[in-house]
Amino acid sequence: MSATRLSPDGPGRWRLDGVLDLTTVNRLAREGETLLRGATAIEIDLVGVSAANSAGLALLLEWLDLAGARGVALRYANLPDSLRRIAAFSNILELLPVSTTPAMAARSS
Repeated sequence: MSATRLSPDGPGRWRLDGVLDLTTVNRLAREGETLLRGATAIEIDLVGVSAANSAGLALLLEWLDLAGARGVALRYANLPDSLRRIAAFSNILELLPVSTTPAMAARSS
């Protein structure tokens, strides 16, 4: 399996690939903090997330909180089913700004 990574995918767009769990979210939290510095709007595409648990959901919420504090419009695209289920079970799915643009999901790796 390849390493979990956050990489540029066009202007104002980033792609997250790999596993979101306790072993990866601390590093990703720091990367996201840097990413949100000086930005006005960002979309993070989660189409490459192969597995995620509640630590991954906590990461998305942390980035959302940080974006709000910095005045950055943050959206997530292609939220994995595992994160969608955890968020729905926790009654916080409606807090996540999830893009419903299907054209973005069709982009290749």
